[in-house]
Amino acid sequence: MPVGRRVAYWRGRRRLSQQVFADRLGKSKSWVDKVERGVRSLDRVSTLHDIAAVLRIDAAVLLGREVQPAGVTGRGEGVERLRVALSRYDIALGRPAVRRPVLPAVELARQVAHAWTTFQHARYPQVTELLPGLLADAGRTFAGEPVAGRAPLVEAYRVTASLLVKLGDPSLAWLAVDRAMNVATGDPTLVAAAAVQLGQVLRAGGQSRVATSAMLTAAYRIAPPVVEFGLPPELSLCGTLLVQAALAAAGHGDARTAADLLDEAATLAARVDDGQDHHRTGFGPTAVDVARAAAAVELGDTAEAVTWHDTAVRRDGWRWLPAEHRAAHLIDVARAHLHADDPISAGRVLVEADRIAPAEIRHRPAGRDALAQVVRDPRAPTTLVHLAVALGVG
Repeated sequence: MPVGRRVAYWRGRRRLSQQVFADRLGKSKSWVDKVERGVRSLDRVSTLHDIAAVLRIDAAVLLGREVQPAGVTGRGEGVERLRVALSRYDIALGRPAVRRPVLPAVELARQVAHAWTTFQHARYPQVTELLPGLLADAGRTFAGEPVAGRAPLVEAYRVTASLLVKLGDPSLAWLAVDRAMNVATGDPTLVAAAAVQLGQVLRAGGQSRVATSAMLTAAYRIAPPVVEFGLPPELSLCGTLLVQAALAAAGHGDARTAADLLDEAATLAARVDDGQDHHRTGFGPTAVDVARAAAAVELGDTAEAVTWHDTAVRRDGWRWLPAEHRAAHLIDVARAHLHADDPISAGRVLVEADRIAPAEIRHRPAGRDALAQVVRDPRAPTTLVHLAVALGVG
C-alpha cells in the first residue's frame, strides 16, 4: 500500500477529518489531500515522524515495515551469542562434549568456506547465526586433528573477527583475532592471513600506530625474496598487509607513509591482477585503488577520495570485488561527501551501496550513521528517508 493511502487509512481509524489532521500537523488541507492521493511524496524523516505522532503509531507502520526492532535487537543478540561462543574453553577444561559428531577436517573446511562466502555477500545476519556453532565444531575438530584442523580453525576465527568489526564490536573482535594468531603461530602463511584481521581490529580500536608497525612486520615476513618470483597467494597476503599498514598510517595522519605503502602494494597487485581472492583478501589493482580512496577519506581529502573512487569503479575488477567490499567502500565515499558538506552526493552513493549489499546500511553502525547524516538534508532521496524511518535512525 502506498504511504499516502496508509496515512488516509490511519487518519480514518483515528476519526480525524482532513482539516483537523492538517491543523494538528500545521499543514493545509490541500497538502494532506495531495499526500493521501500520492500527488505529493513524503520525503523528510521529520515529516513522517510528525504524521506518526499525530496518528499515534510508529513511523515504520506508515511504510509497512517493522525493521527497526528486528534489526537492532537481532544484531545485539547475535553479537551476544558470539561472545558466549568465544568465551567457552570446553576442550582446555575437559568439559563433556556436546552430543553432535566431530566434523572431519575436510567437511569443516567446507563449512568455513561457506561462512566466508556468506560474509562476502554481506549476509551478516545469516553468518552471525552460523558462527557460534561453527566455532564450537572447529575447536573440537582441531582437538582431534590438530594438523588438518588448524587452518579451518584459524579461518573460522578470521571470519568471526571480520564480522565483529563490521558490527561495531572491536573489543570482541580482538578476542577472535587473538585466538587466530595463537593457533596460527608457527605457520607463516596462516599468521599472515590472521594478521589481516589483526590490522582491521587494531584500526577499529583506534590503535593505528600499533597497527602500522604490526602490519609492516607481518607483510615483510611473508614477502617473497624476489617479487618477480613470488606466487599470487603470498603476494596477495603481503599486499593486503601493506594496505592495512597504509590505512593505519592514514588513520594517524601520516599521508606520506600511506602513499608510499600503497604504491608498494600496487606493484604487487599488478602481478596478481584482479579477479582473485587468495586467502579471502580480494587483492588486486582495484582493491588498491579502493584503499587509496579510503586513505584519502581518513586524511580528510575529499577530492582525492572521489578521484580514486571514480578510477576504481571504472575498472573491470570493480564488479569482481565481493559485495561487502564494494558496499563498504561506497560508505567510505559517502563519508567523504559528508565531510565536504555534500549530502546529495552522499545520498546517491548510499543508494548504490544499499542496492549492492543492504546489510551494510541496515546492520553496520557505520552505514547507519552515514544514513542518519544524509537524511537530515531536506533534499535526501525519498528511498533513503523511508529506510531511515524504518531503521529508526535520523
